Amino acid sequence: MATRARTLHLYEEVMLLALRNDKGTVAGGVMYQQAAGGAILAELILEGRLQAVTEGRSTYGVVQNPAPLGDAVLDECLQKIATDQRRKLATWVQKFASLSRMKHRVAEGLVDKGILRMEEQSVLLIFTRRVYPEIDPTHERRVIDRLREAIMSDGTTVDARTTVLVGLGHHAGLLKANFDKTFLKPRRHRIEAIVKGDAVGNATKQAIDAVQAAVMVAAIIPAVVASSSSR
Repeated sequence: MATRARTLHLYEEVMLLALRNDKGTVAGGVMYQQAAGGAILAELILEGRLQAVTEGRSTYGVVQNPAPLGDAVLDECLQKIATDQRRKLATWVQKFASLSRMKHRVAEGLVDKGILRMEEQSVLLIFTRRVYPEIDPTHERRVIDRLREAIMSDGTTVDARTTVLVGLGHHAGLLKANFDKTFLKPRRHRIEAIVKGDAVGNATKQAIDAVQAAVMVAAIIPAVVASSSSR
């Protein structure tokens, strides 16, 4: 699969996949926060800043290079790992997902890049909320085309970033929000192969496995807590 010039970070691509283009709100059934947290963790690993270290049944994040990447969100998260106690990757996914104003910070960055616009929307004439409709669909189309190509290309090696995005999309509902089930259902075996890392080089398989496992755990935690508190 040909390598493409990267213009957006993984967590920004997740935002574009999660938003309903016309309304500028997160689509129903999408676990945006967990996907964004996983995307940040994946980016730090793929950029060589963080290493996934497995000990027994637990996988931890260990900083390999504390040098900033020049992105406010990624650098803040890298700094948190560098200065905090050792934690499991699933914990970091949850912490990144819970960053203050995460959704708005990411959306505002895409507004600055001319991809989204910000609107103040009245809700029941009582309060307002900010929504982010899309004004330049070019970047999202490239992401969706990348995902489609990966899912349709049997036996083809998929680059690490796209593999992570397919995995996040699969676990967080992003694929269902952007592709019709008539497209996804016949390709479920290919999607599963990508998620398992079968379509990626061995050099990045460990990182991808660690991120996807962490996202799955982080996505389960809120549901378990909510269920327990309702009893």
